[in-house]
Amino acid sequence: MSENALEKNPDLELAQKRFLLTVSDSVVSPAEKDDIKAELLAAIKEHQMLPFYKSLCEHFKWAQDEELVRDLKEANDKKVEALAATIKDAEENLGESEVREGFLARAEFFCRIGDKDKAIQAFRETTEKTVGLGQKLDIVFSLIRIGFFWNDHDLIERNIEKAKSLIEQGGDWDRRNRLKVYEGLHFLTIRKFSEAAALFLEGLATFTSEELFPYNTFILYTALVSIVSIDRVKLKEKVIDAPEVLGVLNELGKLGDLLNSLYNSDYNTFFHALADITDKLVVDRYWGAHARYFCREMRIVAYSQLLDSYRSVRLDSMARDFGVSVEFLDRELSRFIAAGRLHCKIDKVGGVVETTRPDNKNAQYQAVIKQGDNLLNRISKLSRIINL
Repeated sequence: MSENALEKNPDLELAQKRFLLTVSDSVVSPAEKDDIKAELLAAIKEHQMLPFYKSLCEHFKWAQDEELVRDLKEANDKKVEALAATIKDAEENLGESEVREGFLARAEFFCRIGDKDKAIQAFRETTEKTVGLGQKLDIVFSLIRIGFFWNDHDLIERNIEKAKSLIEQGGDWDRRNRLKVYEGLHFLTIRKFSEAAALFLEGLATFTSEELFPYNTFILYTALVSIVSIDRVKLKEKVIDAPEVLGVLNELGKLGDLLNSLYNSDYNTFFHALADITDKLVVDRYWGAHARYFCREMRIVAYSQLLDSYRSVRLDSMARDFGVSVEFLDRELSRFIAAGRLHCKIDKVGGVVETTRPDNKNAQYQAVIKQGDNLLNRISKLSRIINL
C-alpha cells in the first residue's frame, strides 16, 4: 500500500483534531482539548502553518501569539521567495518538466501550510503546465483532499466530476480505485450511505488511499455504511465473511459484535455494541453529524428484522430480547410507526406488537397514479406555455 499512497498533504489528521475542539465538553473533556490544542500548535510550528494558525485563532477566538505569527510569516516569505526563484530559474534555464515541478512544489507548500485559496490557485496553474493524465489526476486528488480538510463540499464535488472525466480518458487502475474511495467518502459525509457502501465495497480489496485514512478506518467505514444499506444476506457475504474485514476485525473494538449480533439476531449484544460504536462516531469528523441518525437507523434495522420474522410478538418479550424496558420500547416503536418506518401496530391492552406488512401491489398502484398525475400536470403546464 505504501508504494501507491500519496503524500498526506494536507494532513487530514489535523482536521480531525480541529474537529475534536468543537465537540461538547461532556464528550471531550477540557483537559483533553488542551492536549489537542498543544498538538495542533506543535504541528503548526513544525510545518510553519501560519494561515492554518490564523484560521484556528479566528474560529476559536484564541489570542494570537504575535511572536509566533512574526516568525512563521518570516519563514513563509522566505520559502515563497525560494520557490519563485526556483520557478524562474527553471523557466530560463531548464525544461518544461522542471518548470512544472517548481509550480507543483509551490502548490504543495501552500497546501501544507493551510492557505486554501493560494493552494487552489497554485494547483490550477500547475495543471496548465501538466501534460500527463496521471499527473493531472494527482492534482485533482489534492484539490479533493483540500475540500475534505476545509469541509468544502462544492470543491469536492466539482473535482470528483473532473476526476471522472479524466478517468474516462484512460486513467490507470490504481487511480480508478482511489477515486472510488474519495467519492465514497464524499457520499458518507453527505449521508448518502447506500452510494458510499457500493463504492467502498468495490474498493475493499484494492485500498491504497492511506492519505485519507488508515486501512483499519476504511474497513470500519465500509462496514458501517454497509450495515444500514444492504440486506442481511449481502451483509454476510460482502462484509461479515470478507477476508479483508476478518483480518482486522479484532482491532476495531465492538464492530465485530455489532455485525455478528445483528446477523445472529442477538439483539441484546447488538444494542450494547451499537452504543459503543455510536460513542466513537460522535468524535469522528466525518461521522459526527450523522452519529444520531446512524444509531436511529440501526435500531430500525434491528426492530424490522425481528418483526419480519413473526406475525405478532409480545411487547415484554421483545423488550427482553433487546435488553430495554417495555416503556422505552413502546415509545421507540410508536415513534417509528408514526413516521412510517415500521409496519406494525401496538395492541397496548394485549401487550402485543402485530406486524402489518405493506401491500406491495397496492403501493405500486398508488405510485403509478401519483406519477401519472405529476406527468399530466407537467404536460398541461407545457401546453399552456406553447399556446402562449
